Amino acid sequence: MDLIPPAAADAYAAAPLLNCLLREVAEALPGTGEPRTHRLPSGRLLRVRGERRPAEPEVHIGGHWRRIGHTELVKLVAEELTRHTGLSNHELPAEMIDSRDAVAALLTARARATPPTDPYLRSEQSLLTGHPYHPAPKARGGGPAAGWLPYAPEAHARFPLTLLGVREDTVVEEGDTAALDALGEAPPGYRLLPAHPWQLDLVNLTDAFADGRLIRLGTTGFDAWPTAAIRTLYAPERDLFLKFSLDVRITNDIRRLWRHDLVKLRRTDQAAGKAFADGPAAWLSDRGYRTADFAFEELAVLVRDGFQGHLRPGATPLLAAGLVEGFEGAPSGGTAWWEAYLRAVVPPALAAFADHGVVLEAHLQNTLVAVDADGTPVQALFRDAEGVKLLADVDRAAGWERLVYTLVVNHLCEVAAVLAERHPGLDPWPALRRELARHGLPEITALLASPTLPGKTNLLLRWTEADGADARYLPLPNPLAP
Repeated sequence: MDLIPPAAADAYAAAPLLNCLLREVAEALPGTGEPRTHRLPSGRLLRVRGERRPAEPEVHIGGHWRRIGHTELVKLVAEELTRHTGLSNHELPAEMIDSRDAVAALLTARARATPPTDPYLRSEQSLLTGHPYHPAPKARGGGPAAGWLPYAPEAHARFPLTLLGVREDTVVEEGDTAALDALGEAPPGYRLLPAHPWQLDLVNLTDAFADGRLIRLGTTGFDAWPTAAIRTLYAPERDLFLKFSLDVRITNDIRRLWRHDLVKLRRTDQAAGKAFADGPAAWLSDRGYRTADFAFEELAVLVRDGFQGHLRPGATPLLAAGLVEGFEGAPSGGTAWWEAYLRAVVPPALAAFADHGVVLEAHLQNTLVAVDADGTPVQALFRDAEGVKLLADVDRAAGWERLVYTLVVNHLCEVAAVLAERHPGLDPWPALRRELARHGLPEITALLASPTLPGKTNLLLRWTEADGADARYLPLPNPLAP
């Protein structure tokens, strides 16, 4: 089979990088239509085609416009950020190149792979672009593709879990972990601990295997499917989600299950579960974790609810990010579909905030939208207690800003933009304004009148080497404002 043309990988990788550059440091110049022209901090002019996914970048040099490829774009971004911030950064440009190379490997592998028949799994494994406002959304740690491709959701991977036995006196666990014991059988004196095979390649556990604290027990007799989060796997045969640590930087963070998050997990998850105890929307509970005291974060595994008992009968869950990216069989309705989508997603997220003090991280990858046989949205399911904040712990204004960013900017504005792109003439904003206005929060009135929305600055966060959880925002034009 022929290799995928390099231009295809360049286009996928350039779009989110351009989105970041244009949002965070460029100045849009007056003018309508395409291409759109922007002034960069150095004074150079850059123009692009397309809005939601900018493409075909050109710079103005010597009185002429010249097209630049992905490698030149990375160099341009690095130069502009050095000028803009006064700081240098050699790590992030390498991640940008790694992200582009990962896309090339994914495109080639995907062309040879068989996609899952289940539309839910197809939606989880559809994200070739990934985070549309991150400079290196597909970076995989810089290692050779052969090391990570077998575990890549975008390549339609599925694989058995590695089963370990961990000596009982070293086990640390909290919450409901009974599902782990049902995955296999551990010998006397040991407890079962599933592991992600990629993570076992990344960490050194030689001493623990040598002294018997860990033993290998083979693999599961069934496959698990990596979801969009990469380190969270779904086992359809068990209707079970398992979230692992991965010692790889994916977008802003090294994706470990950090101790400080795990020890807060039960309180956060219980608050979210209570917020969704009544009503049509559902919370997929992170109900417990198990690990070993000698490798607390490296070997931690989190048990998450499957769909049973949460999903409406006859409904099919789909990843919201997959609906934006697009996949075979994805529904794409018009105004009535959009109104149904908003009715499913917006009220439960706002009620969790207003009535229970729960700030969901309701972005595209943490929201599932269940559709009926006609493809009409009928239910929202939310997940990931690690990203949830409680108003008991954070300032209300900061909690509201976070909810507006994840729910409105990162999620609803993206769905609205793709609907407008796919359905010329559809104006998505009146329906969103009406849905938000139905809720009596004082913050809603201010939101609908504000000229700006908060946009997270992932490019500047990474360039300045800020903590991955340190959200910094800049004002974006508010399409909901009068």
